[in-house]
Amino acid sequence: MDSTKLLHPFVFYLSAALAIFRYLQTGFFSLRRIPILFTIVDTVISLYFRLCGLSPFTIDLDDQTTMHFWTSNHRRFNKPNLVMIHGYGGDARWQFVYQVGSLSQNFNLYVPDLLFFGQSSSKRSGRTDAFQARCLAECLKRFGVDRFSVYSISYGGFVAYRMAEICPEEVEKVVIVSSGVGSSDDQIEEQIKKIGRDPAEILLPKHPQDLRLLVNLSVYKCKPLRWLPDFFLQEFINALMFFAMARVASQVMVNHQRKEKLELLEHLLAKKALISLPILTQETLLVWGDQDNVFPVNLAYQLQRHLGPRSRVKIIKEMGHAANIESPDAVNDLITSFVLGRSKWDIPSDSEKFNFS
Repeated sequence: MDSTKLLHPFVFYLSAALAIFRYLQTGFFSLRRIPILFTIVDTVISLYFRLCGLSPFTIDLDDQTTMHFWTSNHRRFNKPNLVMIHGYGGDARWQFVYQVGSLSQNFNLYVPDLLFFGQSSSKRSGRTDAFQARCLAECLKRFGVDRFSVYSISYGGFVAYRMAEICPEEVEKVVIVSSGVGSSDDQIEEQIKKIGRDPAEILLPKHPQDLRLLVNLSVYKCKPLRWLPDFFLQEFINALMFFAMARVASQVMVNHQRKEKLELLEHLLAKKALISLPILTQETLLVWGDQDNVFPVNLAYQLQRHLGPRSRVKIIKEMGHAANIESPDAVNDLITSFVLGRSKWDIPSDSEKFNFS
């Protein structure tokens, strides 16, 4: 086994031990029940990011808007810059924990919490993907990053697409994984009917059955919540809300900025995507799981036809929506080979499917 593949599990478990020791030392176990477990896991992930060479930064764009990032400690000029844009759900750390170790070896990483996720927030009225993209682009400018590629998943794909549109000189290449960019109104309505639930109830779960459905829709190979009792899942949901409230300064932003997230979702469901979607000038790689139950694989080919010859589709066999969780090594390999200067023709044909398991 390659030494780097041994290093990152070791670092992860080391960070776990450090986190547990820290909380034992401070006597935190005497305070709360299930939230303790969530806090430990949350801290372990933060420590892991630090041990991968990343540090947290917060940028106040103005007195209304704040964005939180994890960025590479040492920006090396022999490495390209990669912006990792997360999907709708938890913050960036939880969604990219299986990828930062590998990708940090080849890229200067910039990993933001999008507005209304994690520790990023805004009092402004903007809820569009274009607003997210403009704020993110301004933050990168303040970091002194003038050229970068973008890797995005799910909802992050909408933001990445807008970034590539409004920053054609800055954005070099685009990777979109399992996103609904370019979906028509009829396709969105058909998918909602197929799922049979209000998307808001699933994406912002309040009850264990909502969380189970969200996970079952996202993953294909396993059902990680199958054996967990409902009371545990409810405590987990409560813990998410508790720590979200604890992180924000304003008492108005309660329940993990739920109101703002609902407004983000309402915008996506209301927009006329196919009418106004521009054709990007950047080379674009579209990565999909062939068993995606959130954004079916036909949307990948539809978006490729819209983008034209500067785009390619890569299908991963027996993979669901959350490829970043189920098959991070495969996604990392595709990102690395695509962004690090290899020609788009080095990527296998979109007519082929590969099993990376």
